[in-house]
Amino acid sequence: MVDLKAYLAVRRERINAALDAVWGENSPSTRLVSAMRYSLTAGGKRLRPILCLAAAEAVGGDSADALPAACALELIHTYSLIHDDLPAMDDDDLRRGKPTCHKAFDEATAVLAGDGLLTLAFQVLSESSSREAFRAEAWLRVIEEIARAAGYRGMIEGQMRDMDGETHGLGLKELEAMHRLKTGALIRAAVRSGAILGGGTEDRIDRLDRYGGSIGLAFQVTDDILNVEGDPSVMGKAAGTDATRSKNTYPALLGLEKSKAFAEHLIQEALGALAGFDQKSDPLRAVARYILDRRR
Repeated sequence: MVDLKAYLAVRRERINAALDAVWGENSPSTRLVSAMRYSLTAGGKRLRPILCLAAAEAVGGDSADALPAACALELIHTYSLIHDDLPAMDDDDLRRGKPTCHKAFDEATAVLAGDGLLTLAFQVLSESSSREAFRAEAWLRVIEEIARAAGYRGMIEGQMRDMDGETHGLGLKELEAMHRLKTGALIRAAVRSGAILGGGTEDRIDRLDRYGGSIGLAFQVTDDILNVEGDPSVMGKAAGTDATRSKNTYPALLGLEKSKAFAEHLIQEALGALAGFDQKSDPLRAVARYILDRRR
């Protein structure tokens, strides 16, 4: 039985230390770097990097081998949040209980901070590939996985569909496709990357891919639910904004109870994908249940 609270706390501390080391001793103290670090250290859940490390261990690998990829995933995720919050997109004032990057600095600086974090992520990945020539093939595969998930066939396309959807309603199939791209793609890539760097077999990578796909969609469904009934003081951001902006969400299409039932179904799918994995995958099982029960 995993003590998830303790597990997450230890992993966050490890990831935060690794992220702090990414900057190096000679990192310039500029306004741009301050904005990048401001958003990166704002207190995120670190879910994607934690999933990456847990997947590496689930296939019998060493999580240390996946730590650079875990850091890169968080850099990319943070960049996406900075850009999502911009006035041209969601126009949010708060993120994780703090002023959003463009509010704390200015809009142009926020755009560049996001750009800086994205490119830094691929610097981290490529440096790892160069240092570990004996695993260069695995690192190149991970770079492709993450680039595809973060790019125009993944997260960015999902954001585009989300914005387009504000002008017209989406059906359930369209909504699922949008969420699997916007939120699910990077979560799925996190799990796959960890499994690849942990030395998993193709069968195990495929099973963890199914796990990642299910929890990625479940995460967004619960996010939609929290936007309706979540506590802003716990979430660190306003509730009810989806309805105000005419966003396409699961509660809007299915109602709250059916949305909760769908999230439960997805988590059961994820747990089913882990059948045959031993206790080393228990953290992944615990994270799946956490996604369903989270309050922020």
